[in-house]
Amino acid sequence: MRNDSFSLVESQVLPDVYQYLRRECGLSPKSTDAATRGLAASLYMVHVKKDKEVVGMGRLIGDGGCFCQVVDICVLPSYVSLIADGDAYRLYERYGFKPVWPASRGMFYRVK
Repeated sequence: MRNDSFSLVESQVLPDVYQYLRRECGLSPKSTDAATRGLAASLYMVHVKKDKEVVGMGRLIGDGGCFCQVVDICVLPSYVSLIADGDAYRLYERYGFKPVWPASRGMFYRVK
């Protein structure tokens, strides 16, 4: 998938990139050994690049039969924006997010 200079890559990142993204996004650190073994055991992994820089990632882990979890969802803080439903904005305000109104407005289209 390609959008301007962003691209979605369906593959594993290198352990040092994984460690960097986790650290920059405020997730707990992982040793190189843990990162290498964990990434290799992933069921599925994607990462997002802006130009040649990896700016986000996510992966699926599971037991191969009954359970699957989405983990390691992270995006470098300089690339984060969000739309909060209802009163959820109060949660995000605690983490430093600010309203963008009136400069921008979130919208959606409902198929009838």
